[in-house]
This record gives sequence, structure tokens and C-alpha cells, in this order.
Amino acid sequence: MVDLSVALGKMQLKNPVMTASGTFGYGTEYADFMDVSRIGGIIVKGTTLRDRQGNPYPRMAETPSGMLNAVGLQNKGVEYFIEHIYPTVKNIGTDIFVNVSGSTVEDYIETAERLNELDKIPGIELNISCPNVKEGGMAFGTSCPSAAQVVKEVRRVYKKEIMVKLSPNVTNIADIALAVEAQGADSISLINTLLGMAIDAEKRRPVLSTVTGGLSGPAVKPVALRMVWQVANAVKVPVVGMGGIMNASDAIEFILAGASAIQIGTANFIDPQVCVKVLEGIEEYLIRHKINSVKEIIGALEI
Repeated sequence: MVDLSVALGKMQLKNPVMTASGTFGYGTEYADFMDVSRIGGIIVKGTTLRDRQGNPYPRMAETPSGMLNAVGLQNKGVEYFIEHIYPTVKNIGTDIFVNVSGSTVEDYIETAERLNELDKIPGIELNISCPNVKEGGMAFGTSCPSAAQVVKEVRRVYKKEIMVKLSPNVTNIADIALAVEAQGADSISLINTLLGMAIDAEKRRPVLSTVTGGLSGPAVKPVALRMVWQVANAVKVPVVGMGGIMNASDAIEFILAGASAIQIGTANFIDPQVCVKVLEGIEEYLIRHKINSVKEIIGALEI
């Protein structure tokens, strides 16, 4: 037996395998395929203050070694989540984080305040990095002052764990990480999708209705690994790594780079059991290398 538990801020996760927002629904959708209580945590799909219809179709496109999405944070708003979704997920058997997005700082504040009252939601993932909405989102995550402002204001009203999700579409990711850490982030997750586009040459038109969208999948992994390593070496709070994790080996690479936990995203669309397979693969790796705890390999990259 090996110890798979990891610390995330003041929280203890049963293991480092989490799901990325927007790729796992609310968790219940995957219950027919796997025991969702086995994984370390679920980040539910993006939640905003009010109902959002999302972007017009088409808003997803397959690319070499990845996919583009421009869903646009479609959801029914925080009140719907509290009244209809929360009762179905609060006893799911693992830690649930709500991914919070907004168009204004006030949106973030009000949404976080509403979620503060939910006993079985131990934290939020503050999404200041979404590249497929026209306002808010990534705009807050691309400069130190705006990123710091959002975190500072939400920290003032939200009493539980705040994980801040960073955009890779910046010049210096470590500077943004240090800015949000200084304003009270308990942990930092990265990377969100890279900004990309696809073109239909025959029609001479963009594939996505929004022209550009967020690139995810194996294609972004080298960039994600580099940024996780940079941030883990810059901040003192735990880092949660994601970006192209398709198997246990990928997950272990992120942990070696400094991630205390990882999130699996695009791979969930290919194999709905991938999270459990990654978890079992991490355990097998530790046993094979005679390592007693996953904590021993966090940031253990030898350079």
C-alpha cells in the first residue's frame, strides 16, 4: 500500500487525480462508467452568476493531437446550481470544486458569496483564464493588476479554498502566479487552453463560429509542463497541473515538475474511465519504484 493523499491548501485530497472543468459535467454523468468517489476531486463545469447560452454552433473542432472548443461557458447560473445540481452532487464521495467565471469583478464576488453557504463544497476554482468568451474571463488573467484584483475581492468574501486557474496566453506566467498568490490564492491551477483557430479551406471560412477558441489535448502538453514547472518554482502555494494528460505517465511528469495534483480534461471525452486508470497507474509507478508516498515525487525532477 502507498499513500496517495496530497495537500491542497488547507485541504487533504485522497489522491492527486482531479477532473478539469467543462470536461466532466457535474460528475454524475460519469457514474455509469466509473466509481467517481475514487478520484481525488471533481471541478464542475463553469458556473456564472446568471444563465449563459454560450456561443453559436459550431463551437468544437478536432485538430491534430487536440481539439478546439468555444462553448462559451454555457450554464444555467449559480442559483440553478444551488437549487438543482448541488443536491445531486453533495454526497458524491469526493471533493467538489465549483469553477467560477464572470464578466465583471462584481460577478465573481456575488457568485462566490452564493457558493460560500454550501457545506459540501470545500472550495472554488476561480477561472480568470477562459479564452472563448468575448468579455471577462481571459482578460482578467492576462495582466498582474487585473488578476490580483479579482482574487483580492473574492478572497474578501469567500471563506473556503480558492484555487485560481491561470491563462497560458501571457508573456510571463510566473508573474501572474505570484500576483494571485499575494492576494490570497490557496492553490493555482494551470494551464487553461491555448488560443487557437481552425480554417475550412474549401469554404474559406473559420471552422468555429467565434473564429478562435481554446486548444486542449496532447498538443499543449509540452507548453503546460513548462509553465507548471515555472510556477511551481516561483510560488509557495500548491500547484495543480493540467494540459494534455492522457495517461498515468503524463500525470507523473506533471507531478515531477512540481504539481501537487493534476486535472484530466480532453482525455475524458476519449475514455470515460481514464481518471481511474491514471490513478491506478500512479499507484503502480510508486510501487514499482518502491516509493511510499506520492508526496515524495512532487517537484522531484532532477536537473
